[in-house]
Amino acid sequence: MSSIALVLEALDNAVEALAAVDLEMLEAPERFVVLERLETAGRRQVALSHALVARLERFEGCPPVPITLADVLRISPREAKRRIRDAEQLAPRRALTGEPLPPMLPETSKAWHAGELAGEHVQVIQKFFRDLPEHVPAIEREKAERTLAQKATALRPDQLDKVAHRLALHLNPDGTFSDEDRARKRGFVWCGGQGVDGMSVGRLIADPELRSELDAWLAKFAAPGTCNPAEERPTTTPTEEVAERDARSYAQRQHDALKALVRGQLGDPKFGQHNGLPVTVIATATVHELQAKTGHAVTAGGTLLPIPDLIRMASHAYHYLALFDGVDGRALWLGRTKRIATGDQRIILHAKCRGCTRPGCDAPGYHSGVHHAAKDWAKGGLTDIDDLTLACPPDNQLVETGGWTTRQLAGGDTEWIPPPGLPMLRGGVNDYHHPERLLGDDRPPDGADDDAA
Repeated sequence: MSSIALVLEALDNAVEALAAVDLEMLEAPERFVVLERLETAGRRQVALSHALVARLERFEGCPPVPITLADVLRISPREAKRRIRDAEQLAPRRALTGEPLPPMLPETSKAWHAGELAGEHVQVIQKFFRDLPEHVPAIEREKAERTLAQKATALRPDQLDKVAHRLALHLNPDGTFSDEDRARKRGFVWCGGQGVDGMSVGRLIADPELRSELDAWLAKFAAPGTCNPAEERPTTTPTEEVAERDARSYAQRQHDALKALVRGQLGDPKFGQHNGLPVTVIATATVHELQAKTGHAVTAGGTLLPIPDLIRMASHAYHYLALFDGVDGRALWLGRTKRIATGDQRIILHAKCRGCTRPGCDAPGYHSGVHHAAKDWAKGGLTDIDDLTLACPPDNQLVETGGWTTRQLAGGDTEWIPPPGLPMLRGGVNDYHHPERLLGDDRPPDGADDDAA
């Protein structure tokens, strides 16, 4: 480690020396030359870091490698997973028996480590092989990878993408895709978080079966006048008059039809439970916000829900009310029960914690389980609501077997303490699910409005 530290120190010194150079002295053409050299040097450093990423492994007390990488480098989990995927394809490998193996994309790896490719070039090549059907022979795949790697050293990523598209058509001229090929591409994801207006954008790649089922549903429930939230009493059997005054666009009608489809399933007992609760929306707000009909509730999925929308949703749903002390955050009262049961405790925890309490974890309440903060049940701990918190399964395992400890602070927050001797692992309190704290202490003074869920 000492020799590596010396090399890194020399690198830092070189960067500082370069930063001290008066770039204003360069002629206009020379500035492009310097930028090209800097870009190549930066790409080589990225390739070197990927070689190190490929050798990362878990140790005692270490969260999953993608999460640890994201925490240590202060990058998003999505970016951490992308770097791990790149490293798996571009770094040398070893077989189970120990012998060295070339990278999955050998020619691309050579150009990558030489600093000739940007990350965008690699993404184009990865997408090409991700979309290529399985029936294309291995020899043709090798030739295609060699060709794309060579072209990438001379083309911009957008130009390389056009070449990759032409090559894909050449290798699969009939457009033949198997059920397995289609299955690999299916999926639905939210494209980032909510916008400042509260709206969300998703990306759906539907297989033929889902497309046919949605077509059938939308034909009925996205028709003019059907499931129209603008009506005082939305209906699935509109009259001609109701249909004629429907001013929604085609896309808006489809949106409302999908919302009706999902809403009709939530809370249905035949779907069982999720983490001990009915499959329904759990939202947290303050009594003041409910009375004023302003502000936002926070769902157990982390979605900000305008209070008027919450009130409208509650008019046709099973709802609960949980109150918390405004000073120390302790649970005061829970409606609809005579004694605190497991499901009711979960509702309080959703309202109090909103998600996993380990610092840096963004797992929402829906994906978190109950965790004993001070003393685990197996070690004699009591299932007291004041000692319960939320933790996602991987983080709960950190306490079970990884050497982490947790404790409840006076204000009701959960503090996570990493194992000793691991300074790269950050402990503390997680404020991710409480953005209102970013501008100061959000806890109201004694006697102020309490929280409701």
